[in-house]
Amino acid sequence: MTDPILGLLMLGLFLFFILLGFPIAFTLMAMGLGFGYLGMGNMVFDLLVQRTYGTMTNDVLISVPLFVFMGYIIERANILDRLFRSLQLASNAIPGSLAVATLFTCTLFATATGIVGAVVTLMGLLAFPAMLRAGYDPRLSAGVVCAGGCLGILIPPSIMLILYGATAGVSVVRLYAAAFLPGLMLAGSYVAYVVIRAMLRPHEAPKLPPADPPIPTLHIVKELVVSFVPLASLIMLVLGAILAGWALPSEAAALGSLGSVILAVAYRSMSITKLKESVFLTARTSAMVCWLFVGSNLFSAVFGFLGGQQLVEQFVLSLNLSPFMFMVLAQAIIFVLGWPLEWTEIIIIFVPIFLPLLDDFGINPIFFGVMIALNLQTSFLSPPVAMATFYLKGVAPKHIRLEQIFAGVMPHIYIVVGCMILLYLFPGIALWLPEQLYR
Repeated sequence: MTDPILGLLMLGLFLFFILLGFPIAFTLMAMGLGFGYLGMGNMVFDLLVQRTYGTMTNDVLISVPLFVFMGYIIERANILDRLFRSLQLASNAIPGSLAVATLFTCTLFATATGIVGAVVTLMGLLAFPAMLRAGYDPRLSAGVVCAGGCLGILIPPSIMLILYGATAGVSVVRLYAAAFLPGLMLAGSYVAYVVIRAMLRPHEAPKLPPADPPIPTLHIVKELVVSFVPLASLIMLVLGAILAGWALPSEAAALGSLGSVILAVAYRSMSITKLKESVFLTARTSAMVCWLFVGSNLFSAVFGFLGGQQLVEQFVLSLNLSPFMFMVLAQAIIFVLGWPLEWTEIIIIFVPIFLPLLDDFGINPIFFGVMIALNLQTSFLSPPVAMATFYLKGVAPKHIRLEQIFAGVMPHIYIVVGCMILLYLFPGIALWLPEQLYR
């Protein structure tokens, strides 16, 4: 058996084992060590030590636990509860006001955490019952919560973009700048869809009855100032420091973590128990990411040594694809991989297979990363393995069927695909801002 075939066998066995439910990080290391020993001998153990040390000393990854901690503090401190209710009051005159308030809250929360499960679960407990009580169509309500909860994959400070930057060796700061406008475009498209649907089918998103007694405008403004301005200011400070070059992502993430704790204390919603829970969840998430990086680095190094990467490159180049067709092929593969795999595994394991081919097709790696971030929205929404829908089902009322949630997310999948097409036709949507900021 030739070495490249051994590499492809390693890749196939890895997919087989993770579909059986084996832990992904340790499966990667086991495959890397096993096949590496066959092809490299005892050198594979030295390689494991080098890859582990390289991961633990990667400065880019320092920002991951800090941003995760920031998100968990905001979630545990119930800051979003007050924010959602104030946005609900402020948007009452807009068709589909509850759904619009949900999307605005998800967008703001997405800039504080990239943890899809946390956002979908929290908004499923907070906004989903409120929409159902107001007479909203369950499919519309489910689609809004699931799609809005996935925005954190794309909108900075996205954890996914940090991992992509570390994997691809590109600037995370430029990735953030490139993803900013596409993220707002996608969130704005969701809002426009909800408003238009509420106007065309008002029975699916009935207008809320006026409050009795009427709520004074000054009270609404006060609620917005108290709930929206502090969190928005913290997020703008963190992102502004990164995009303006005043601080590295890790430094800005540390500032955001401290700011989130201060904000939670100011709202009198912080406790030792909540702090311990946030620290524990942060440690668990960060450990998962680090071990995934160690395993994937070892796996990809062995895969490349055996000649598997070269075989894949030769096969793709032999197809004589145009840059457009290569992009379609790559995004289609990532879309399909999104069914059985989490986005972390896709970014760390499979994206490196495509990265060496970008130069051959003249594709900007930053633009490619933003396209992947857009694409991965669909991986959380596309049946049958749509993780966002299962997160919502886990907290939804028992009478809400999974089929209704699937039906609700389908229009949002079409919106994501439309945004991907628009972004490919007009790449300046992603590349204009980093080009202006970092000439």
